[in-house]
Amino acid sequence: MRYIKYGFLAILAILLVTITMANRQVVTLSLLPGDMASFSGLNFAVELPLFLVVMLGIVGGLLIGFVWEW
Repeated sequence: MRYIKYGFLAILAILLVTITMANRQVVTLSLLPGDMASFSGLNFAVELPLFLVVMLGIVGGLLIGFVWEW
């Protein structure tokens, strides 16, 4: 049973590394859309790799779900 667990974790790690390497382009995350940001004066934006945005979204969703169920 332990070998099945390690095999599954190895496949999962390979999958995550593959997704990471395929999505390295930089994207811009803005707090507000362009027109609304210029109107309100809140022009906060950050540039991050796409895989980081996706992984942070997954982790954030898991944390919210864990807290919600707790």
